[in-house]
Amino acid sequence: MTIQIIPAIDLMEGQCVRLTQGKKESKVIYSSHPVEVALKWEAMGAQRLHIVDLDGAFSGRPQNSNAIQDIRTAVSMKIEVGGGVRTPDDIRKYLDMEIDHVILGTRAFQDRKWLKEQVDLFKDRIIVGLDAKGGMVASQGWTVTETMPATDFARELVTIGVESIIYTDIARDGMLTGPNLSSLSRIAETIDIDIIASGGIHAIGDIEKIIALQKPNITGVITGKALYEKTLDLKEAIKLTSKQ
Repeated sequence: MTIQIIPAIDLMEGQCVRLTQGKKESKVIYSSHPVEVALKWEAMGAQRLHIVDLDGAFSGRPQNSNAIQDIRTAVSMKIEVGGGVRTPDDIRKYLDMEIDHVILGTRAFQDRKWLKEQVDLFKDRIIVGLDAKGGMVASQGWTVTETMPATDFARELVTIGVESIIYTDIARDGMLTGPNLSSLSRIAETIDIDIIASGGIHAIGDIEKIIALQKPNITGVITGKALYEKTLDLKEAIKLTSKQ
């Protein structure tokens, strides 16, 4: 089993920021030059980059397309982008930019028929962000906790034809307290499609614990704040997972 380490760039007004548990008021700006950050992660060995348009997530439409285009032009690694993607035109715009994967979140949950149409049309270019709080689905930029268990939604995604999800425990996101291993394991046992884990990564030991779960469908781990705060060394994490 090889788990890919995926550094994250969260964009607000063209700047690299991090939020704690998705709260706007917790914003910390780490760089005003996202292209430089992306180039740094690529130089350290990253083969895939996770970008979230936070302005888009909160407003419901993409807001940082220019910054994302600049990053795409600068790096050769694969890129996945989410945040405010609500229409087929939004998806096409990113794919036309040569973005490799587009992440669907809120609308994917709210409109399963629409989601199936996008999956049928764009196939494995679509990733669904499954965000959870207390085991329940969270939506609308994590501002609403739904009444559906995350495991039930995960099963629906499989029947729709989704091939990959990003599973985020939002209570852990940006907290540097370690991932929620029990909920991650539960999701991995519930479905057999690819799962990218997100939320709570603090240090190399957290990567080791995810590897130790021995869930072959956990194919990636997203990390953001730990890299910016230097509690996790990206090169070390990539070296560790490349041995698996």
